[in-house]
Amino acid sequence: MSGPEFVLDEMRTTRLGFGEAMFCAGKSPAQIAAILESLRAPMLLTRLDPGRFAALPPGQQAALDYDPVSQTAFSGAPNPSMGLAEIAVVTAGTSDVPVALEAVRTLAFQGRRAEVIADVGVAGLWRLLRRVEELRAMRVIIVAAGMDAALPSVIGGLVGGVVIAVPTSVGYGVAAGGYAALNAILASCAPGIVTVNIDNGYGAACAALRVLGQSSAPDKTA
Repeated sequence: MSGPEFVLDEMRTTRLGFGEAMFCAGKSPAQIAAILESLRAPMLLTRLDPGRFAALPPGQQAALDYDPVSQTAFSGAPNPSMGLAEIAVVTAGTSDVPVALEAVRTLAFQGRRAEVIADVGVAGLWRLLRRVEELRAMRVIIVAAGMDAALPSVIGGLVGGVVIAVPTSVGYGVAAGGYAALNAILASCAPGIVTVNIDNGYGAACAALRVLGQSSAPDKTA
């Protein structure tokens, strides 16, 4: 095959209000390096594991803002912060933090601050109850939870903001790599909760960006 093996979606910002991200899992370090070399604008990299990051040319490593916990990187300067947080990113436990931080970093790259509320799962419900007023002030709440994923349903019954659940692949045995969490969220009796795929913190952040982008868009019906 001649020519480049990738085609960048350079119109995504115009369509959606946020730019393309590079999903690095499955790409070789050489492919990642070639894409980085071709960039004309800042880009978010997701699922960039430490091994692939270490295999990039030293100059590219130095140019990236890399976070090994979320396995994300910023190529170029992110959008400037848009002020007060309108989004909360909540985790049931510390095992859910890598997925939650993928969402936080995605939002930060797009200039959206997020309030992180960690380790408030239903095994100790008092931890959540003391933060409820903070959550009620948020327009969007992203909730990362594994095992039985009860936390998104509980939050959905307590707050009026948009709740975006992220089932995580955390838990023993029948947790089944996040499928039990996903099914529990899909079967939630708290009305209006939406969910993304297992461990998809990036997708949850993009959903939040769409919500905030639509709610802040000018009224075209007038």
